[in-house]
Amino acid sequence: MKYYLIGIKGAGMSTLANILYDLGNEVIGYDDVKEYKYTMDGLNARHIEIFYEPHDLDSDTIVTYSKAFSPEHKEIKRVRELGLQIKEYNEVVGDITKMFTTIGVAGTHGKTTTSLLLSDIFNNTVGCNYFVGDGTGHADRKNDYFVIESDEFNKHFLAYHPTVAVLTNIELDHVECYPKGLPEIRDAFKKFADKAELVVAEGDDENIRKINFSSPVIYYGFDEKNDVVAKNVVLDEKGSSFDCYINKKLYGHFELPLFGRHMILNALGAIATANHYGISIDDIIHNIKNFKGAKRRFKEKDYGDVVIIDDYAHHPTEISVTIDSARQKFPNKEIVAVFLPNTYSRTEALLDEFVTALKKADKAYVMDIHCDREKQSDYPNVSSDILIDAIPGAEKIDLNTCSKLLKHRDAVICFMSCTNIYEIEEKFEKMLTE
Repeated sequence: MKYYLIGIKGAGMSTLANILYDLGNEVIGYDDVKEYKYTMDGLNARHIEIFYEPHDLDSDTIVTYSKAFSPEHKEIKRVRELGLQIKEYNEVVGDITKMFTTIGVAGTHGKTTTSLLLSDIFNNTVGCNYFVGDGTGHADRKNDYFVIESDEFNKHFLAYHPTVAVLTNIELDHVECYPKGLPEIRDAFKKFADKAELVVAEGDDENIRKINFSSPVIYYGFDEKNDVVAKNVVLDEKGSSFDCYINKKLYGHFELPLFGRHMILNALGAIATANHYGISIDDIIHNIKNFKGAKRRFKEKDYGDVVIIDDYAHHPTEISVTIDSARQKFPNKEIVAVFLPNTYSRTEALLDEFVTALKKADKAYVMDIHCDREKQSDYPNVSSDILIDAIPGAEKIDLNTCSKLLKHRDAVICFMSCTNIYEIEEKFEKMLTE
């Protein structure tokens, strides 16, 4: 089949393109952004062509597009006028999940890392396909298993068909998609999980515990009430280690080269799932110990006495654990937060939580809010200024004023956002090398 992906450089879209190509389809794409993005690596390796202007398309081409693109975008309107078949992004992904024994990983936080942990464990043992939202994806029709990061945005994951549903946690987010708040979000996660034969869920999470699942559940966490429990936790400058108990019995000792208690929870979800499918303890221990982490998840670069951390954190909980992780690894350095908020609705709904999280840093810089799918005119009282005014010592920053960061020596600079914060990060890196 032939596919045309509009917005192909987006994290989810690029991964979908890689998967479709690997399954034997013809794939091309379109994007407005001509500059390099890290999501292009997989596309370039597969020689998937990216167009930036209108071009001829065969009549049997199936079109799908990124939700970051308005239905009124000129290229979407053009293919609609051509009479081509247009399928929603999540419907295309859902069709793929039907083809395999699918492990769907969902949650407000941690789903990317948990998905990658599982894909490493399965791929290096029994073989698997994987679809992860950091631009990582691979498929082979010969594999039985498919690990997929399952995004709750716009209830996309309800089009998926998981055999096992892994739920990492549930918090208020994507308020523009869930106007009824947490009850509506919990209901969506329940519908997703009830499609599965088994649920593997973080049992320390109060919102998960409020759900009455229809399928059997394996709970994991730090609390003794869970089926899979981490004990004897050690967090130091090298990473994290812990003993894992399953049904009150010692299962094994694990070393994880990642920082923060939240990463141990992600590992527990992967351990519980892999153990369910009979993967050996030795293989699980080995793959967790050698895990390299996700793209844009606490990625570190050293510039003398200045360390740059690049992280996808865009929710208050994620900002908080990123700052905590920086302190764990670099206890004697100043921790500086550079945050680019995404969406006016999230900033407004979680304002107090953002303020609390950013206060954890020794110094906070905040950029103007970025949003592709909302209009600032609909949120006249929402701007980055309401964050800055509430955080002691906080300052606004942008591409023209990023030299402010040069005064921070012997420091860790945490660049955090789910959008294009890499622009200011790269400019600052250039300043450090000049």
